[in-house]
Amino acid sequence: MDLITLDSLPHLLNILLDRIRCRISTGGALLKAWWWNIEVGKGCLFYGVPIVQRLPGTSITIGKSCVFRSAEWSNYAGINHPCILASLATGAKITIGENCGLSGAAIGAAVSVEIGSRVMVGANTMICDTDWHPVDSCRRYRGEPGDAARVIIGDDVWLGANVVVLKGVDIGAGAVIAANSVVTRSIPPSVVAGGIPARPLKKIPLSGPVFGESAEK
Repeated sequence: MDLITLDSLPHLLNILLDRIRCRISTGGALLKAWWWNIEVGKGCLFYGVPIVQRLPGTSITIGKSCVFRSAEWSNYAGINHPCILASLATGAKITIGENCGLSGAAIGAAVSVEIGSRVMVGANTMICDTDWHPVDSCRRYRGEPGDAARVIIGDDVWLGANVVVLKGVDIGAGAVIAANSVVTRSIPPSVVAGGIPARPLKKIPLSGPVFGESAEK
């Protein structure tokens, strides 16, 4: 074991403080999830308490061993706000798979947002399956909801910081979306995509079998 020095002491104390704050905020987040009737899998950790809203007749499900970073101190990429999970209309559902990591992510579902397993959602990313408000100003004036279409994000996807994923999009397994991109149409598996609107830029060469698959076919 390395000796504690004046050089390492601030870092070690910071690690200890983060673990204490994580335990406290995880307890608060689990209590909030229980209050809102949100299903949270075993082993999930919360750095800061997320903002949640689950309307009656909707569901929010989080798989095991996910990590939510909502506090400014929890991610040095810079988090502008806590993680937000909100169901917006009757029948809506948000499903997050296992071993996912989210930092200051905002997810809003009027129909369905489905996130696979081992997905990394970068700082301040927004995922929504609705336009929130209609384009037609007369419909907005009448208080009608915006158009909505389900969103599916496959396993092992990485969404970079400040990515926006809009309604009706499928992002294929293993895809990487570059920071500050706006995803308005579906992206195939195992590509790097980026831009406004995001488009495939190059194929990702896999160094081995896909997670969970046998090397022998």
